[in-house]
Amino acid sequence: MNTKKIQILYDKKIQLFKKYNQYYFEKSKPLVSDKDFDDLKKEILKLENIYKFLQSENSPSNYVGYKPSKNFEKAFHRAPMLSLSNAFSEEDLLNFEKKITNYLSKNNDFEIIYSAEPKIDGISASLTYKNGNFERGLSRGDGKEGEDITANLATIKDIPKKISDKDFPKDIDIRGEVFIQNSDFENLKEKFANPRNAASGSLRQKNPEDTKKIPLKFIAYAFGFEQGLKQKKQSDYLKKLDEWGFKTNPLNKTISGIKNLVQNYNLVENQRANLDFDIDGIVYKINDFDLQKRLGNVANAPRWAIAHKFSSNKAISKILDIEIQVGRTGALTPVAKIKPINIGGVIVSNATLHNEDEINRKDIRVGDTAVIERAGDVIPHILSIDIKKRLKNSKRFIFPENCPSCGSKTIKEFNKITKKVDAVRRCSSEGYYCEKISIEKLKHFVSKEAFNIEGFGKKIVENFWKLKFLKYPQDIFKLDYSKIEKLDGWGQLSVKNLIYSINQKKNISLERLIYSLGIRHIGLENAKLLSKHFTSFSKFKNLSVQSDYEDLLNIDGIGETQVNSIKIFFSNKTNIKVLNELEKVLVVKNAIQNSKDGLLKNKTFLVTGKLNGISRAELKSLIEENSGKTVSSVSKKLNYLIIGDKPTKKKIDNAKKLKINVIDQAEFMRMLNKTS
Repeated sequence: MNTKKIQILYDKKIQLFKKYNQYYFEKSKPLVSDKDFDDLKKEILKLENIYKFLQSENSPSNYVGYKPSKNFEKAFHRAPMLSLSNAFSEEDLLNFEKKITNYLSKNNDFEIIYSAEPKIDGISASLTYKNGNFERGLSRGDGKEGEDITANLATIKDIPKKISDKDFPKDIDIRGEVFIQNSDFENLKEKFANPRNAASGSLRQKNPEDTKKIPLKFIAYAFGFEQGLKQKKQSDYLKKLDEWGFKTNPLNKTISGIKNLVQNYNLVENQRANLDFDIDGIVYKINDFDLQKRLGNVANAPRWAIAHKFSSNKAISKILDIEIQVGRTGALTPVAKIKPINIGGVIVSNATLHNEDEINRKDIRVGDTAVIERAGDVIPHILSIDIKKRLKNSKRFIFPENCPSCGSKTIKEFNKITKKVDAVRRCSSEGYYCEKISIEKLKHFVSKEAFNIEGFGKKIVENFWKLKFLKYPQDIFKLDYSKIEKLDGWGQLSVKNLIYSINQKKNISLERLIYSLGIRHIGLENAKLLSKHFTSFSKFKNLSVQSDYEDLLNIDGIGETQVNSIKIFFSNKTNIKVLNELEKVLVVKNAIQNSKDGLLKNKTFLVTGKLNGISRAELKSLIEENSGKTVSSVSKKLNYLIIGDKPTKKKIDNAKKLKINVIDQAEFMRMLNKTS
């Protein structure tokens, strides 16, 4: 079959897949069975694997979910609908609680009361009430902007249209989940794949009269924007929701102690099969609203809540092989290649083995019969091995001591914070010496949250690498397009589009550039913090002296781990060369500083000693929220030295010599019109 016929066949399959996808996700009316849908995806992926020139933004390897419907107007949420971090074990919950007590600067015996709320697997919605009247309803959307589905939500009987209670807030966004009970779904299962799809499809009907025919339910559990809410605790708020006419989850409880949370988790999980609605975990929220406000948010998730996910469906399969994958940070990740099985409607052929310690602990071997689980409905992993079915000639798996890509020695680093050796084994090469690391770095460089170069996906990176068209990030902006145009699947138009996409990204923000470099431990949020600190690419690029690294520790959210990673990055000559070359071809926009006019404007602070009832991180946040700054040492630039218990005498003496204001915690809080 020639190239043209292959392309035509591929394009037909892509169009068919796009159509099936639209009906499955957007219209919630599958045109084919799950098996036929999966088979089509396999055919497309197989073609892409054989013929590397095939690519499409609508490919199963790129397509995620569905685009927002054009049937509805979009509107911004008055307060973002945040996502939740996930927990899968008791250890995760212990770590979650430890982070809370550390942030609040509380002792381990500090009792935290949680509101434990089973998480319904439905469609999130936000309802705006003004003066007791239901005025607007939005879907979750991307968390910042949702679809206006007011007319469809108004058909749900569980949603009050008018609330006359005198204590109901003047203006509030009530949030909850729209779902269909399993018993009601029995009459709809021929039209929809599952209850969640049925709820989604029903809410996205053009005609509200069609939505009205579907037995949708609504359970309320939170609020967004509010004006006039009197309740101080989540549990009290849930009780009020009942009084105001909203339905709430009958399994909600207030609980303290991780052991009790786990006990309740097991109890509820055992009840799942008997419930008339689908739940996929339990959400734990700090019950006290004041503590919630103090804790605030990290990126797009609240510090004060976490979702304890239930284990997904399990299945048994055979381990055909164990492969070692090398990531962009050098981490060696073992992956089990298993005989394909269907788990929860998804065909699984790979299962993560996490790390070397996990393989040794479970004694996982090639040829073993294993129980595969999709933890949290995300990553399939091996739960256990059936030793009775193990082959007689079975051999233990020996983890490689040398990188399978470049041959460099693999190492396990000592973590100074945990005082333990890391479980992950890594390739010891730095910069772009290791081929696999280099390829993954380049994939990261062009990824969505980094440079986001349209039409420059992972497969193109791999193909151009093999053809030696690129090796370093700067090579992307110096490609020989005449050579690309001669490749199968490329032509004048596709090359022209590629040139346009690349040139469009030559202007980039400092935070995205820092993130794109793939520095270990520096995610998008840390990149934002660093960009605000350095403000310009030249200042970031010239980071070198010890005092500069020490100054980074003053940034709230940046710790020794991140600083050490930055040091390692800048100690490599190849990385410096990459930065210098990128500076020649890019226009990097300086970080925009938030203009504030707070109570501490133009004032600088330094803390010495232990604070009472507040951590240094929270104090720094308070200072910055009020337009102040923190510094790392006593100098003429310092305005106030805040002293706690057992302060450093040398700092106090130096501050007095320089006639710097020395204040205690109570005086500082009075500056903010707060009590200590």
